[in-house]
Amino acid sequence: MQLRKITPLDWPWIQRWFDDERLNRALGPLDDAWLDHVLHATDGVQLVGVEDNAPVVLIGCAWSPEASGLHGITDIAVSPVARGTGLGRGAVAAVVRWDGHPPAAGWVAFVDRENEAAHAFFTALAWTYRGLDDEIHRFEL
Repeated sequence: MQLRKITPLDWPWIQRWFDDERLNRALGPLDDAWLDHVLHATDGVQLVGVEDNAPVVLIGCAWSPEASGLHGITDIAVSPVARGTGLGRGAVAAVVRWDGHPPAAGWVAFVDRENEAAHAFFTALAWTYRGLDDEIHRFEL
C-alpha cells in the first residue's frame, strides 16, 4: 500500500464513501470544515492509502508536539466495498512506518467504549491495551 497526503481532489470519493451508513455513523458526518481542517493541519496528517491507483483507506494521525510523546491514530476509514479484507491492518502498519511523521516515542489510539469492532481491531493488531482513559479505551504501540 502506498500512502499520500489528502488533496482537495479526494473530496468527491470521500463524500461517496460516507454515503455508507455504517461509515458515516462511526466517523461522520464530514463537511467542508473537516476538509479544510485536514488540508491545512500542522499538528497531524490525513493520509490516503492507495492500491492499484485507487484509494482504499483514509487514515488520520495527530502528531505529538514532543519527540518523547505518542502520535495518535485518529480515524481509519476503509472503502465500504473493501471492508473486512485486511486493508485496515495494512494501512495501520504503513502509517506507522511512513517517513513523513516527525519523531515520536510511539503510537496511541483511543476507541469509544461502544465501538466493539475497533476494540477488536486494535487487540488483533497486538497493540497494548492500557484500560480506560476518560471513559475511552486506550491502546498503545
